[in-house]
Amino acid sequence: MLKIYHFAKEQAALREQLGRTVSFDPEAARTVDDILHRVRSEGDEAVLDFTERFQGVRLSEMKVSAEEIEAAYAVADQEFIGILEEAYRNITDFHRHEAERSFFYERQGGVILGQRVTPMERALLYVPGGKASYPSSVLMNAAPAQVAGVREIYMTTPCDADGKVSPHILAAARVAGVTNVYKLGGAQAIAAFAFGTGKIPKVDIITGPGNKYVALAKKQVFGHVSIDSIAGPSEVVVIADGSADPEFIVMDMFAQAEHDPDASAVLITPSEALALAVQEAAGRLVGGMLRGEVISRSLAENGAIVLVDSMEEACRASDTIAPEHLELHVPNPWEILPDLHHAGAIFMGAWSCETVGDYFAGPNHTLPTNGTARFFSPLSVRDFVKHTSIISWSKDELRNSGAKIARFADQEGLQAHAEAVRARLRKL
Repeated sequence: MLKIYHFAKEQAALREQLGRTVSFDPEAARTVDDILHRVRSEGDEAVLDFTERFQGVRLSEMKVSAEEIEAAYAVADQEFIGILEEAYRNITDFHRHEAERSFFYERQGGVILGQRVTPMERALLYVPGGKASYPSSVLMNAAPAQVAGVREIYMTTPCDADGKVSPHILAAARVAGVTNVYKLGGAQAIAAFAFGTGKIPKVDIITGPGNKYVALAKKQVFGHVSIDSIAGPSEVVVIADGSADPEFIVMDMFAQAEHDPDASAVLITPSEALALAVQEAAGRLVGGMLRGEVISRSLAENGAIVLVDSMEEACRASDTIAPEHLELHVPNPWEILPDLHHAGAIFMGAWSCETVGDYFAGPNHTLPTNGTARFFSPLSVRDFVKHTSIISWSKDELRNSGAKIARFADQEGLQAHAEAVRARLRKL
């Protein structure tokens, strides 16, 4: 199920086993293009048609009523509600530390420069649904949008064939204070909020994970709206030495593998004894997992145990993967942290399992996948704000610097640019 590779000797085989891609099959792309075109041209009617086709229900009302939200909250397990509320406080507290401030400063000659930070006006939070419900995605998307100060927050999630939305998702929306909830899923939901329809507002940003059709639709509407990222299958890398607990590692690898057969779970270690122990434990424990078949396939097709010669090489190996989640099962993880440069989130020590980050710790669990942690970041308050440069140039400073600015414009062959400055200089 889990094959062992030597990092220094089996680079080609490792690349083939762990190669990740953000490409999509042509048939899915054609389907999404058709959905986007029809929703943009036909509006609500196309949204309802595609919802009936893909979700199996002809909706009479696309929006979840306030009564439905309150009813889901009222019947929810109160212990679970308490957990949601505590998790949401943790997530919100973390994101408050990300909040940016506008700044201004004054230079000689009466010049004032600065940058104004303002929230986006409208955001759509996409929450996956269907076979499973993810109330954690509600909390993780809502918190940074609210901290940023987004004025209108909308949420959409697929309904079932009876037109009902998961009560756990609605309860989480109630906890997060999200009241504008829609029963739509898939590419048609992304298109509706990207372009706007008669009954659905056009938003400024769309965040949240989904299936390949959702990911493709987000990719296609980027430019009409902002997006957080194009999410791929989940992934984890565990760096561990000989002191690590094999069962901890196996269960953390299972935790990613159970998401999807395309998910990836990788152990990197300099200890051959640990590698063999993890390999044995994985084979022994997978039979007791409810999603054991999915886990087995994921580990066989996209998992690996990678043997390295040192912790330095372990860090280099991890950086080549640039994983979504990176766990450090070593006695002092802070020692190797400076050698790690590419990861969506890093979990420090054996007690910081990735599950803690998924639900409760506070940092966002919407993270870059498919190696994009080399240049993308977790979902944050920064995704929901925009930055505007402020320039206040004085008459005295234009007198001092205007000739240089006009000369710069001349160099680029832009006469009107230069003359816009010289017209003012003549008045001076």
